[in-house]
Amino acid sequence: MNEIILIKNGELALKGLNRRSFEETLARNIQKAAAPFGGVKVWRSQSTMFVTPLEGTDIEEAVEAISKVFGIAALSRAAEVPKEMDAILPAVCEYLAEELSDAKTFKVNAKRADKKFPLKSPEICAAAGEFILERFPHLTVDVHEPDLTVTVEIRDTSAYIHKQPIKGAGGLPVGTGGRACVMISGGIDSPVASWMMAKRGLELSAVNFASPPYTSLRAEEKVKDLLRKVAEWSGEIRLHIVPFTEIQEAIRDYCPEDMLTVIMRRYMIKIAQIIARKDGALALISGESVGQVASQTLRALECTDAAADMPILRPVIGMDKEEIVTIARRIDTFDISILPFEDCCTVFTPKHPKTKPILEKIMQAEKALESDEINVAAMMEKAVRDTMLVIITPER
Repeated sequence: MNEIILIKNGELALKGLNRRSFEETLARNIQKAAAPFGGVKVWRSQSTMFVTPLEGTDIEEAVEAISKVFGIAALSRAAEVPKEMDAILPAVCEYLAEELSDAKTFKVNAKRADKKFPLKSPEICAAAGEFILERFPHLTVDVHEPDLTVTVEIRDTSAYIHKQPIKGAGGLPVGTGGRACVMISGGIDSPVASWMMAKRGLELSAVNFASPPYTSLRAEEKVKDLLRKVAEWSGEIRLHIVPFTEIQEAIRDYCPEDMLTVIMRRYMIKIAQIIARKDGALALISGESVGQVASQTLRALECTDAAADMPILRPVIGMDKEEIVTIARRIDTFDISILPFEDCCTVFTPKHPKTKPILEKIMQAEKALESDEINVAAMMEKAVRDTMLVIITPER
């Protein structure tokens, strides 16, 4: 018997005339995810996507990778057999022999998409249940809370046998919503924000600000490791590493200490959006959450937003730390985020930062950076010019 993967779409079912383009993008993303493990062929029929492993494909690894592809509600490894009860019944016991041996209770669920099939769904369930009980007499039927649910699907050309489906990543296929650029630090929040926006169909670029010698190469590697985890879900990420030391020192030397963090954030946004536009991104992504730190009060966010002329997406804005950490653990970034390698956001942190900065006073303080002597505009141009591009691919 052949083994394939059945894909159940989630939100894609709600799409109208552009549903096909969403499905085509999803199919391409599935093929990319499975390619390192041998490759797959993808085709669609009756609101289900069928994934056929190519010869030599490691199906265990392929299923693991495909389960992280956004746009999939659920997926099942299934045996494909001829659409005849004489083939279906023995195949159920052969394909699910290990699961049937380990279970104590079971039930059979039948789906008859082909209405021309001679048996109706209850008759398929009864025949399969009786056949299973004859070969696995230790089992009992439990239609409410079984240890194992055996599903038999009768479709146009074949029958498919599988157990309970695996939960998919949900969301929308990456690439259907355009590109956005995440301002990535080494903390907990920005990788989660990246993942959340990829789940809404956005391709990702990233900008990281490095301030050597205040930040180390290990801090830079930490950011790359975080993005590799995100890339397992989002696919390839273009990381731009910006040299920020000169600008950060100028802010420290010429601006009031209590305004340093907000002014620093404003210049990060100014630089990030220049790079984002060059990369074809339509928005920035930030991991800010209201009230979490002094630079994330509403007044502070107002000041930083005023430096932007493109949208800033903040998917964790209303979440508390526990909620963010839960997602970080799920996507396996938490343990990396808490490694003690300082990023530039924590360099020159003021002892008493302003929690209610006034935009006019912030902009007035920035004027000290615009003199011919300091010329922060030239520093920004140089930082953009010297930015290093790194292509981040999924960790396998």
